[in-house]
Amino acid sequence: MTDAGLRNGRASLGLSFGVQGVAFALLVTRIPAIQDQYGISDGLLPVFLAAVPILAGAGSVATEKVVARVRPSVVLRWAQPLVLLALLGVGAGREMWHVAVALGVFGLAVGALDASMNMLGVSLQRAYGRSIMTGFHAAYSLGGIAGASLAWAGARWELSLLASYLPVVAVLLPAALIGSRWYTEGKGAEGKRPDGTEAGAGSGSESAGGALSFKLLLPLCLIMTFAYIGDSTVSNWSAKYLQDVLGSSEQLATVPYNLYMVTTLLGRAVGDLGVRRFGAVAVVRGGSLLAAGGFAVVAVAPGAWVGMLGFTMLGFGLCVIVPQTFAAAGRMFPGNSDAAVARLNIFNYVGFLVGSPLVGALGDAWSYRGAMLVPMVLVLATLVYARAFGPETARYGGGHERPRTADVG
Repeated sequence: MTDAGLRNGRASLGLSFGVQGVAFALLVTRIPAIQDQYGISDGLLPVFLAAVPILAGAGSVATEKVVARVRPSVVLRWAQPLVLLALLGVGAGREMWHVAVALGVFGLAVGALDASMNMLGVSLQRAYGRSIMTGFHAAYSLGGIAGASLAWAGARWELSLLASYLPVVAVLLPAALIGSRWYTEGKGAEGKRPDGTEAGAGSGSESAGGALSFKLLLPLCLIMTFAYIGDSTVSNWSAKYLQDVLGSSEQLATVPYNLYMVTTLLGRAVGDLGVRRFGAVAVVRGGSLLAAGGFAVVAVAPGAWVGMLGFTMLGFGLCVIVPQTFAAAGRMFPGNSDAAVARLNIFNYVGFLVGSPLVGALGDAWSYRGAMLVPMVLVLATLVYARAFGPETARYGGGHERPRTADVG
């Protein structure tokens, strides 16, 4: 694989991450409008919301099986348009079954998309020989900010869901299809993946790299779950916490999540530099401590402005954990990185499913200040498993270090 090929593959995959950030933000930030358009009751809404991550987990499981026969780039090339078309379906429907089908397709396609994107990211990082994984997730954060801004504009101008979604899909769908021409899995000179397996084959749990051990992967699965419990706490409860607990205005209560998104983007933009300088273990430990400190500040904040400081700390702290967890899975199982990423990706959705109900139940039964201490403790637990992110220098198939390709942009 030439340096130009790697650069093109990196750019096209970054575009894919960004497009997915836009699509997901457009869906989740317009949930009230979706509920109104289809007449979904408050009691039924949680069923629809839970179905998406559950089906996404199923899509991730299926992707592990599919990539044993075809390349992850093929899965990504078709999953991304399907996500965008499903989003358009959510906006275009009128009957309850329309939104049920559209959200079902969206969930399954998102699972395949998330898994295949991160498979390619891990593969490209191995080809580069240095940390680039956090940069891909920075592109996702940037897309999320853009999508949330577009959703805000649609709500501000009282546009229908279809009017909000159609122009975005009309731009992003052809862009994603064109960009997919340059997807690459960082093949080596012998036409193999960097992990030593043949491209398009042998990505299952018994492939050339040996059996995939869930016992060894479990620490990373727990870390992924804890990180997404923290993330879902911010996305689902920051506004309510600031308004109901810290006494802010309704307008000010929208600020913490925006701050969190911006600081997540900034942290991920420089995260790879930190990994190259200090190593993944140190960066993840630092991020975990900062995130735990953010939850502690939120829990004891006397007012809204101190609370926003805590949410800002959370963005900088949590942002590095997820991409480095995927990268660590690739290092841990160099001959089975696709399968490892697919299984690890499931715990993204586990954390998302658990986080919001957990904090809500604790807040109602105890207090919302006390509830913020639970994700704090879970994030701190990452310190116990931080060694799973080593060794500091990534080792590639057969235990040999890959020479760094310093001339690749």
